[in-house]
Amino acid sequence: MSEYLDTARRVIATEADGLAALSASLGDTFDRAIETILAARGRVVVSGMGKSGHIARKIAATFASTGTPSQFVHPAEASHGDLGMVAEGDVVIVISNSGETPEIADIVAHTRRFSIPLIGIASREGSTLIRQADVALILPASPEACGKGIVPTTSTTMTLALGDALAVALMEHRSFTPEHFRTFHPGGKLGALLSRVGDLMHEDMPLVTEDTPMTEALLTISQKGYGVTGVTGADGRLVGIITDGDLRRHMDGLLDHRAADVMTANPRTIGADQLAEAALAQMQDRKITCLFAVDQGMPRGILHIHDCLRAGMV
Repeated sequence: MSEYLDTARRVIATEADGLAALSASLGDTFDRAIETILAARGRVVVSGMGKSGHIARKIAATFASTGTPSQFVHPAEASHGDLGMVAEGDVVIVISNSGETPEIADIVAHTRRFSIPLIGIASREGSTLIRQADVALILPASPEACGKGIVPTTSTTMTLALGDALAVALMEHRSFTPEHFRTFHPGGKLGALLSRVGDLMHEDMPLVTEDTPMTEALLTISQKGYGVTGVTGADGRLVGIITDGDLRRHMDGLLDHRAADVMTANPRTIGADQLAEAALAQMQDRKITCLFAVDQGMPRGILHIHDCLRAGMV
């Protein structure tokens, strides 16, 4: 085994031990932090300097994307005008491993001056930040993974996990759903996977009736460009579909048939309100390229696998 691999495993084991210690250390103050955030009328402002600042940015982003309005405020910039971003009704989370970082002094003082709830995250129980905080979340004593105690590693990992724990607890309390999540993540593959069939389907569908001659059905298939046509009954409900496979199976005397003679009855369909991911899974599982979206049997749209590809789902 290489010394590099030894180092990697030692680092990960050290940080894992830190996370286990953090989990064991959580208590009533965690509940108080959640209740403090839930009681806020405004935003959750997260602040920190240096490595703690990078973690604070991620925590703020996670809050914002999971239903808790949040923003990051740089503590040094706060001292030069950005304190105006922190208002009554907000709640402030300040992160400092030592609890004595000079740059956080002004934002801490601002919260005290205007009675803005302050949640402090630090590793030193008697530090200035912890003494000033309304709610103190103290990181347990755990060695940094660098082995020298000088590079923030275990401490930043614990802080990041603590932020995730707060965000998920808030998310579960608010019954945050995939639909809510999609609202904040409309772009990229994640947004595509959380799209509904109705967001991607085409309402201009290829449709013919059961009595339509196959000469006309072929024209519909060709004109619409999906390689299929749906077949509707007298009441307008989707009763079948004609695919390329159906055409090949009925090549002998094809043009003398009606649509009902050639179609595959009771085709696979999906609801327009279902996740597009479910539609894609159906198409891949059945090795088909299209699905009709229906509402109580009535065709509402058609989704082609290429629509899923264009949306970035694959």
